[in-house]
Amino acid sequence: MARLGRVVLARLAGSVPVLLIVLVGVFLLLDSAGGDAVDAYLLSMGGGDAQMAAELRTRYGLDGSALSRLLFTLGQYARGDLGWSIALNRPIGPVIAERLPNTLWLMGSATALSFLLGSALGVLAGRRPGSLLDRVLSGGSLFLYSIPSFWLGLVLAVVFAVQLRWLPVSGIETIASGKAGLARAADIARHLVLPVAALGMIYLALFLRIMRSGMAEAWGQDFTLAARARGLPDWRITLNHAARNALLPLVTMLGLQSAAMLGGSVVIESVFAIPGFGRLAQEAVAGRDAPLLLAVILTSALMVVIANLLVDLAYGWLDPRVGSGAGHD
Repeated sequence: MARLGRVVLARLAGSVPVLLIVLVGVFLLLDSAGGDAVDAYLLSMGGGDAQMAAELRTRYGLDGSALSRLLFTLGQYARGDLGWSIALNRPIGPVIAERLPNTLWLMGSATALSFLLGSALGVLAGRRPGSLLDRVLSGGSLFLYSIPSFWLGLVLAVVFAVQLRWLPVSGIETIASGKAGLARAADIARHLVLPVAALGMIYLALFLRIMRSGMAEAWGQDFTLAARARGLPDWRITLNHAARNALLPLVTMLGLQSAAMLGGSVVIESVFAIPGFGRLAQEAVAGRDAPLLLAVILTSALMVVIANLLVDLAYGWLDPRVGSGAGHD
């Protein structure tokens, strides 16, 4: 347990420079873009004079140099203050606290669906490479992986929400429903079925193909041949020997795809009108709200860091040699 704690602390300490680089880099990129939140506000109001624009920039601290604003932003983040959203006229921290759970529900459910179902189907496909089931599952996964997630989301919405009317078409829950407890949880689950399916099916196909390749390779390894020579049942060889070793590259890919899935959730949230990080980033871009967009990107980077940390821990659990090696670093 102490070794695990040291590994976690070391990984978290190593992520601080990465987040700092992301913060400074994104700030400089946003600062180099033309226009700011005051320009967007005046445009939405039908225009304004130069004096009004200057007063607004002074009020929101946009009139200083890039270096002074960067140092001010770094000081805010060091105090745990994410700043003020000019477009929403609210503190950024509470806004992120409202939107982040929706994105986490979407990403977590889609990840669980794609990883569990994809690995299970990959085991079935790789159990007998070259069989009819293997060819059907491999061909189906290739077809799914070639479909854009937003197009799949639109098709699912048209079929199951518009035509069949089985599921809601948009939102995270029914507006002003007054539901609480299990009733509200069931309502949120119904709203998440289509977006989770649209986002998870694409990565399900990827995980299926990786698991299938790992299983096909594991059958020719010495440890599976030795298990067969000892007369172990086929299902025990499949689950306890081949599948466990085939999971290692799948877990690695799960960490690599965490950032891509976060980007895919942005598109899915726009398609299904889910008030999550995707919609929040869209609102920040439309309002040229650099502080809000900076906070969204930095929080997304932190989520990717945490996801990769969890993947590293899972990798060490699956392969004890990794955990013992990490403990001696």
